Amino acid sequence: MHLRRCIAIEMHKRRKQHPKVNPVNSPVRDFELVGERRWPMALAVVSTGGLFFAIPEEFRLSNIWHYFYLLLLLVLLLTLIIGDPGRINRESPWLRIATGSMLGLITVVTAVSAFRLIYGILTQAQFDTPAQLLFVGAIVWVTNIMAFALWYWHLDSGGPAARALRDVRTQPAFRFPEQGIPEIVGPDWYPQFFDYLALSFNVATSFSPTDIAAIRHWSKLSMIAESAISLSLVGLVLARAVNVL
Repeated sequence: MHLRRCIAIEMHKRRKQHPKVNPVNSPVRDFELVGERRWPMALAVVSTGGLFFAIPEEFRLSNIWHYFYLLLLLVLLLTLIIGDPGRINRESPWLRIATGSMLGLITVVTAVSAFRLIYGILTQAQFDTPAQLLFVGAIVWVTNIMAFALWYWHLDSGGPAARALRDVRTQPAFRFPEQGIPEIVGPDWYPQFFDYLALSFNVATSFSPTDIAAIRHWSKLSMIAESAISLSLVGLVLARAVNVL
């Protein structure tokens, strides 16, 4: 709470130096503007649940789990929204646990779908058409990208709230190019969900982080895992699709 109060007061001082930017200056109002918006992350979570419905039954769990998974995702997401309404700027152990549980659930379901798809390809499972195979492969691939993006977003620098509050107790795991050009992006810039989504997409498509450097062991291993999964999915799906023709 002391850290949040100090940040709010500091932002209030900056507003007073530039009154034309915001004529209504108060620490409370300033703190309401700290933190990234939740809707990009929430949209990614809901999308993973929605894409799961599009996967054929042979590549997912039972129908009961099919609906229970989406319900559990929505409950966990609603818990986060109630616990930290508005922008993401509240640090709390139980919020971190709830977020980690939600991402763990997404990861398990995505892993099961990927395993069933790869197992079906390797065991010569029958696919109706190459389009069906490509469709299932694309869903698993996109879900995998969003799952890794959510983990990067959740773990880097202690999480989104810690990044917004400039909590330096947890060292960053990634170095973004914007951090080296404060004169362009501003001194208050910090990575948000879209930055991690772009990172995850680049790792899955080019098999490298491109202009973003991983500087922690866990982040490097995570990118290795994502690249390996993406390469396996793309290679096997395309090869089998050509064989089905």
